[in-house]
Formats: sequence, structure tokens, C-alpha cells
Amino acid sequence: MSSSLRAPAGFAAVFSADQNFRLGRLDALRSSHSLFLGRNAREIVSVPPSSSSSSSSPIQAVSTPEVATKRSKVEIIKEKSNFIRYPLNEELLTEAPNVNESAVQLIKFHGSYQQYNREERGGRSYSFMLRTKNPSGKVPNQLYLTMDDLADEFGIGTLRLTTRQTFQLHGVVKQNLKTVMSSIIKNMGSTLGACGDLNRNVLAPAAPYVKKDYLFAQETADNIAALLSPQSGFYYDMWVDGEQFLTAEPPEVVKARNDNSHGTNFVDSPEPIYGTQFLPRKFKVAVTVPTDNSVDLLTNDIGVVVVSDETGEPQGFNLYVGGGMGRTHRMESTFARLAEPLGYVPKEDILYAVKAIVVTQREHGRRDDRKYSRMKYLISSWGIEKFRDVVEQYYGKKFEPSRDLPEWEFKSYLGWHEQGDGAWFCGLHVDSGRVGGIMKKTLREVIEKYKIDVRITPNQNIVLCDIKTEWKRPITTVLAQAGLLQPEFVDPLNQTAMACPAFPLCPLAITEAERGIPSILKRVRAMFEKVGLDYDESVVIRVTGCPNGCARPYMAELGLVGDGPNSYQIWLGGTPNQTQIARSFMDKVKVQDLEKVFEPLFYHWKLERQTKESFGEYSTRMGFEKLKELIDGYKGGSQ
Repeated sequence: MSSSLRAPAGFAAVFSADQNFRLGRLDALRSSHSLFLGRNAREIVSVPPSSSSSSSSPIQAVSTPEVATKRSKVEIIKEKSNFIRYPLNEELLTEAPNVNESAVQLIKFHGSYQQYNREERGGRSYSFMLRTKNPSGKVPNQLYLTMDDLADEFGIGTLRLTTRQTFQLHGVVKQNLKTVMSSIIKNMGSTLGACGDLNRNVLAPAAPYVKKDYLFAQETADNIAALLSPQSGFYYDMWVDGEQFLTAEPPEVVKARNDNSHGTNFVDSPEPIYGTQFLPRKFKVAVTVPTDNSVDLLTNDIGVVVVSDETGEPQGFNLYVGGGMGRTHRMESTFARLAEPLGYVPKEDILYAVKAIVVTQREHGRRDDRKYSRMKYLISSWGIEKFRDVVEQYYGKKFEPSRDLPEWEFKSYLGWHEQGDGAWFCGLHVDSGRVGGIMKKTLREVIEKYKIDVRITPNQNIVLCDIKTEWKRPITTVLAQAGLLQPEFVDPLNQTAMACPAFPLCPLAITEAERGIPSILKRVRAMFEKVGLDYDESVVIRVTGCPNGCARPYMAELGLVGDGPNSYQIWLGGTPNQTQIARSFMDKVKVQDLEKVFEPLFYHWKLERQTKESFGEYSTRMGFEKLKELIDGYKGGSQ
């Protein structure tokens, strides 16, 4: 990307190092339909670039002429929406089975996407997908049972566990939306902000360990989710007639949200952090502990890692910024990207640091072209040093150097584990996260009978929590009878595989993913057997129906990204611990021709790999030109 990445009109400008002030956002982006009644500009605070904080007197900005700058259609819709209300509120009252284009954009902020069955002929049968918001993947018993009921009564009879530790409920028709939404809200759940241009669900390890660092990571995820949750009440106005179903927030969250010491907030706005425009695009945060990369940390806009002292007491956090998976085929200016280190903050400052990063993206992320609106493009354009300098102005301090961390590992948490408090948890593999049929029925019986809380993992699996020792045997037996097996009985390929929903409901899908991956994994297993690889050998395989990257294929050792009917772009070079990004290897490989590519690669990997060298590491070491030579020269082989 080039210097063409610039802030649209009305956004703050950050001046060179020899100047010590910045202008705040003016009213250019505020809607005439909004409820905002504050001053023309928020307070401007002097922040000397070389100091860690500032006590200078505020400088008042004056209104300046609006400069015409192109903005995307979605930005206009947000501006005129009265904080994500209009025209969705009117569209929901019509008899039509769908809502108009503006309402389609706004309902995302409420946690829903409008869909239709693309395989249906002779018309469109519209329905809505609802996505919950579950920080750390936590699902109370009552909410799980409610979602299970709603799937049967108002959905398509299945639940889907997502790669961001949430539920997706498909097939809800428009006239049932309010009933379903209000049921979720009244049973300890929420869909607020599960989609849309704001902070999405905050990830954290799903394991319910009673350990200081894990508990602190999950608490921090909860607090970040609360900090960045919308405040203007549009969600509750729409679905429960304005009734509030909020638990008390920790005082440190309220304090951090309201703090405007460094010009981060919109004064007197119903949305002090988001304003009328919210963020340029979706925003993703993950929190974890050292070694545990169950959350795909580096694929997030912000990665937060707990740093503890020698006694195990959490002291602060390493921060990573700028990850993101989405891209567009045949546009090299769009790309998947790994987050990079930003610095270290003491634990008491984490909410202020996260807020400063979000505000930097809010003020400077592109709003003219949504393909380039994620924070990764801002950082790619500016460079990490400039980005850090700007964030520090909103943070009011300098970041400390990142602390050294041990190597990352992928942890699935499948099988039985001691929690540390005398109870157990059990991680269960769910193919592509789809819970239906006898599996759904049996899970319901177990969760209801034992009053178990559950957690959803970032690999689309489910964790049953707080299980007493005497429950282990009967639970294991009944789950196995429903096909929910212990990990030793699940193919290692399946344990790490992921796929997005794709056809028939996703409007972006180019080819199959969830429906196609079972066959692909069986074919890969057959190729393993043919070339003599052992059963316990595995490769991280992820499949998506389009380049948006919802199943994070660009981190896979072998990623398949839909690029045409029954056709995939093949990506190679990710690692099992998700710390290295893959690269595009081949385009337009038909699904029936996968053996022609994979089998030679697996054969030579077995013959030529170094000690404990993964398939992704082997692919990178050999280089793609050499790999293509091996494919072209392959005559078939077995051991």
C-alpha cells in the first residue's frame, strides 16, 4: 500500500514531531438525524510527543470548512441512522420477508445478517442468521438451553459454533426476529456487536482452568468487551422495547470508557467511543496467556498476552496489532496480515491502551473504500513506528518494550482435563462446528441433566465445564454413543481442520467449504495411507468458500480458498502453532484434481522432511518453485 491511505475529511490530523497538538474530529461526520447535542468539537488536549503524559491546558478547536471527501455508502447509512436505528426500525414492521439495503447494513450491528438460499430456484426465500456475543466463549447453562430450543423452533434445527467462540443460528424469518432476539437477551445472552463496524466478540482460551493467568486473561477479555460495547441503547430499543438487561460493569471499565484525558471521546455523545460513525470496519481482539495460541492471536486487530512474574502473578500485557485475514482475489493491494508487536503495558493500563488503539483506527482508518478499511492497512501504510507514536498520544504514555515470551503452541483442549478446583472439563470435537441431529439431542440431555455451563473454542469445538469426578463415566458413555468421541478416536486431520459455512446461505461463497471438507479430509487421509504416512500424522487444513478468510485459511499449513465453481486457490506454509502466514501456491485447482497436487507434496514431505518438520515448515523450506517441480515430476509412489 502507498501513501494514498489517508484519513477522510473531518478526521483528526496528527502533526509532525515538532508540533504538540492535534485537531479533534469536527461535526462533519455527525448526522442531522442523530441525538448528539454536544459542542461542535470535542476537547483537544496538548500531548508533547516526547513525554509520557501531559498536564497542559486544553486547546479548543474551531469549526473549519468541511472538505469534500469520498465516503463509502455504508458510512452514509451509519451517519443517517440515528445510532443504528433508522430505517431498520421501520423495515422490521413491514410485511415484506426482507429488509432494504440500508437496514441490511444496520442489522449487522445488532448481530444479524440477511440471507437467502442460493440453491433455490424460482424466487428468494429470505431468512436471517443471528450470531451471539460470548467473550471467552462462555455460555451459561440457561443460554445454551435457550439457543438449543430456538434452533428447533425458529431456526433450521442446527446450531453452529463459530471460529470466534460464538453461536450462529440460521434460518430465522423476519417476523420471528424480535421473539428470538428478546429470548436470547432475557436468557443471559446478547447478539449486540457480533457483526458490524465495531469490536466483535473478544476471544480468550476456552479452558476453564483455575489458574491466575487464565482467569486474568478471561476477565480481561470480559472487560475489553464491556469497554467497547455500544452505549446508545439502540439494541435494547429495537428488541426489548428499551428495557435494559445489563449486569453491573466493573468500575475500572466505566472509568476507562468515560476518561477523556487525551481527547479520545465524543463529549456528550450517546456513543463516547464510537460516535455516529462507529469504526471503519469490523475490529477483532483476542486475549491469551503465554504458550497458548488456541485463539489464533496474530490474526486479530489487537492481540493481548498476559505477562506474569516468577510467582505466577499477572503484571501486565504484551500487545500485538494489525492482524487480519480478509482479502480479495486478484487484488494484490489486499492481503492477509499477521499482527506485530506494539509494546508492553502494566495491567492497570490495559483498557486505556486498547481504547487508544481503537481510537487511532477510528480516526485514521479509511472510510472511502471498505476493502482497505481494516486496521492492518493503516499500519501497513504508516509503519509500526508511526502507528505507535499516534496511539501513544491517545494513551498518554510511551509503551514499554515487549517482554520475552516462550514459543507458542496450538492447544485444542479436547478430552478430559482437571480444572484445578477438583472438577473436570471435557473438550468435544464438532466437525465444522455444526451441532445437529443425535449430537444436538445428546448434548442437550447432558447439559440439562448436570446443569453444566459450556464454552465454545476458536476451533469450533465445545467444552463442558465443572464436571464432578463421579459424572465422568456416565457422561463419556452417553456422548460416545452420539458420536462425540474422545480425541484418540477422532482422526488427527479432523481435530485441527476448519471450514466456513459457505453454500447455500452465504452470499459471498464462490464454492463449497463446510459441506465439502468432510470429503476432502477423507481423501487426504487416503493419500497419507498411499504414501506411507502414519495415522497420527496431521496437517492443519482450512477451507473457505471465498477469500474473506472466515476460517482463517491463510494460517493453515494447507489452505483451500474458493476461487471459482468447484475450484480452489491453494495456500501453503502456515505452521501448526499459527505463527506464520501461508502464501498463495496455486490458483484454480478443481476439487476433483486435488490429489494431483497434494499427493506428490505429501510423498516428498515424508521422504525429505527434517526431524519433526511440519508440512508447513517443509513447504516454506523447499520453496514453491521446487514444490511445483516435484508435482510435475511425480510418477506415483508408496512406501
